[in-house]
This record gives sequence, C-alpha cells and structure tokens, in this order.
Amino acid sequence: MEFWIELVVSVFLVVGAVFVLIGSLGLAKLPDFYTRLHGPTKATTLGMGCLLAASVILVTYQQGYLSLHELLITLFLLITAPVTAHMLAKTAMHHNLEILDKTSNKALTKRARDRINP
Repeated sequence: MEFWIELVVSVFLVVGAVFVLIGSLGLAKLPDFYTRLHGPTKATTLGMGCLLAASVILVTYQQGYLSLHELLITLFLLITAPVTAHMLAKTAMHHNLEILDKTSNKALTKRARDRINP
C-alpha cells in the first residue's frame, strides 16, 4: 500500500478517534441533560464521519472502485443524529427537566416551555 494512502487514512482515524473520545467525555462529565446532549451529537458525529471517511478511502483504494456502504452509513448518521437530538431536547423540555443556573437566556426557555405546555 502506498505511503500517502496510509498517511491520510491514519490521520482520519486519529482525528475521528479524538472527536469520539471528546464526545464521550462530554457525555460523562457535563453537568445537565442539555449540555450532555450537545457533546455526543456534535463531536461524536464528526468523529464517526472521520472514521467512515478513512474507511471509504481505504476500501476504495484496496478494491479499486468506490464503496457506497460507508457513504450510506455516513449519510444515515448525519441525518439521524440531529433529528434524535432535537427529539430528546424537546421531550426534556416537555417534562420540565431542570437547566443549569448558569444558563444565559432563561426567558427563552420559559417561553418555549409555555408553548409546549400551555
């Protein structure tokens, strides 16, 4: 295998692994539900995108043609992660889950909750 292909795949794998680690740490360490939701949906999605890009490059190089399996997985991940995060956040607001005292715009949160629970 050529050095440049190995280098690009290795960079994507390391960057993807770092983002997945950061997203996982955010899930474990952040203080409330809304901030815990933010870490995995942003960082882990980007990390998995990098890992899948590395897989696309490697499989395409080895097989000689473009592999669509990884592209379909990436598309599915990029579509479903934001929708899932939105549904979880809306459900948490519907159930009046507490937010941090340091949250800056509590009036906006109150208006959103009033629209959900009239």
